[in-house]
Amino acid sequence: MLFSHICVGTNNVEKAKKFYDAIFKVMNLSDSGFDKKRRPFYAKDGQKLIICKPINGQAATYSNGGTIGFQMNSPEQVNQFHAAGIANGGVSIEDPPGLRKGTNKYLAYLRDPDGNKLCAFYEE
Repeated sequence: MLFSHICVGTNNVEKAKKFYDAIFKVMNLSDSGFDKKRRPFYAKDGQKLIICKPINGQAATYSNGGTIGFQMNSPEQVNQFHAAGIANGGVSIEDPPGLRKGTNKYLAYLRDPDGNKLCAFYEE
């Protein structure tokens, strides 16, 4: 295991939760409820992704150069993840979903409703 948790900042918890519910449904992962601070989170194998408004009270912004990658089970699941994200307020970025030239990596990139960069990743 590499991560204990990742927090994704949002300015609209309900909108972000709807987006993450949709993309994680593709991965057969449902929300895990809310933590003690009433922040929605998703958990698997001891790792968590938490959605939260910034603790400092400032507006949430995305990380320039930062990407959160999610392991998929197939190219089809990558495509489903991408489609679910777009249908729920995400924006497709970079190249369309597909194999990256010269590799066996099948990828799709999205920005969530707050601009956080996500990658659906499958390697044959």
